[in-house]
Amino acid sequence: MHDDLIARAQAWLAEDPDPETRDELAKLIDAADVEEVAARFSGTLQFGTAGLRGELGAGPMRMNRTVVIRAAAGLAAYLKKQGHENGLVVIGYDARHKSEDFARDTAAVMTGAGLRAAVLPRPLPTPVLAYAIRHLGAVAGVEVTASHNPPRDNGYKVYLGDGSQIVPPADIDIAQEIAAVPSLTVVPRPTQGWETLDDSVLDAYLARTDAVLSPDSPRIARTVYTAMHGVGKDVLLAAFERAGFPAPALVAEQAEPDPDFPTVAFPNPEEPGAMDLAFTKARETAPDLVIANDPDADRCAVAVPDGESGDEWRMLRGDEVGALLAAHLVSRGARGTFAESIVSSSLLGRIAENAGLPYEETLTGFKWIARVDGLRYGYEEALGYCVDPEGVRDKDGITAALLITELASVLKAEGRTLLELLDDLAVTHGLHATDQLSVRVQDLSVIADAMRQLREQPPTELAGLAITRAEDLTQGTDTLPPTDGLRYTLEGARVIVRPSGTEPKLKCYLEVVVPVAAHADLPAARAEAAELLATIKRDLSAAAGI
Repeated sequence: MHDDLIARAQAWLAEDPDPETRDELAKLIDAADVEEVAARFSGTLQFGTAGLRGELGAGPMRMNRTVVIRAAAGLAAYLKKQGHENGLVVIGYDARHKSEDFARDTAAVMTGAGLRAAVLPRPLPTPVLAYAIRHLGAVAGVEVTASHNPPRDNGYKVYLGDGSQIVPPADIDIAQEIAAVPSLTVVPRPTQGWETLDDSVLDAYLARTDAVLSPDSPRIARTVYTAMHGVGKDVLLAAFERAGFPAPALVAEQAEPDPDFPTVAFPNPEEPGAMDLAFTKARETAPDLVIANDPDADRCAVAVPDGESGDEWRMLRGDEVGALLAAHLVSRGARGTFAESIVSSSLLGRIAENAGLPYEETLTGFKWIARVDGLRYGYEEALGYCVDPEGVRDKDGITAALLITELASVLKAEGRTLLELLDDLAVTHGLHATDQLSVRVQDLSVIADAMRQLREQPPTELAGLAITRAEDLTQGTDTLPPTDGLRYTLEGARVIVRPSGTEPKLKCYLEVVVPVAAHADLPAARAEAAELLATIKRDLSAAAGI
């Protein structure tokens, strides 16, 4: 076993084009560090609907140039089999370690395979790439990003020509083509022949953002903005200036791209502490709202003043922003289907039904939401919003920021706030309170064990509420394809348990709905909801053995 492992590592080393990872692997082989070599050669990173994502480093279980070149070769072979021999593949990348190298390798492989390749001019938000695919009539798009993962990670997202991310069976077909690449020696990689795009695609994306706002809406809300050390700042500032909003006050420490994300533990606005610098800036400048993008700017987080002092700031949950944007679009007379993933709040369905609009639920991920027929607006609780599906068939943190700032401006002109609108929605539709139980693990077997325990010994009640329906989503439902998840419907509550698709986490999504007769009843309803959510969390943890 030991000899075989070292032989495989040496074969990999012989064709690795990257001096950094070659050096890293050679040192491990020389040191006979069997455990570390085994960790990198225990399998291969699996290409799925989210593409590839993993830690940077040498070997098939890490993200590196060899893995990316193989993935690009597999994608090229798949596209040619689909009849796109001379098709255009457009490639974007973020500012993480190695992103530009991976983008250039992809362009070289596509060119060598006889396809046409075009690379965005510099690190830009993921939604600009998603927009560019349809704008340029490409047959596919690749975005090199690990979104809001830790600094040591990178990733590789694939879109097809409809401008949305791949869904089965495309992922399996592409994975088979990747597995069929015998070695890098058979993958032609010319050093030129692809196009590096100029700013015209970005200009077209920015012009398209006009479609998000009402032509005559007020533009008076003041914001603090953080790019979370990612690529959002320049595009967001350009979009805000174009719209005529006051220039956002920047969180200077996080404004410029930095692949090491030095001020945060995880560059994700949802993680504890990530927004601390933004709140400090907000206490200095007293804006109407705080806006954060994640590092590739496809997500948008919003925080608002909470209380009279101006010192307290509260992050809005993704579900709250999702409902606010929906209510705003309804008030503007939007037509078309409203859609969300099953793990998001059922409040969207109430809002759509009340407005006489079609409503659909999908599996988790914008790859599903973006495919809904006649989509006008889609969101999911993980801070992803699609407010202009004709322009970008994916979540877009830039246009979402524009729309929430327009809503804040409309309310400000009326002497009202986002929190007051949330109160109104609770009185109209019932208080929909959501929470998440998220368990990060070192060992993936913990997740499998928890799912197995819930399947073998399903709970019959949570927080004293009877479970009226338990669904194992691996079987699929009338409206949903199969997925690894469990859904429990309770009297006035709902719970979904699923493994994360992009991180080593078990995620449990909780929602309780408490009827509210009048605004005066909101504090009591909130207290009741908070207590129910806390008890459901505790009971669910016990049932899952986590």
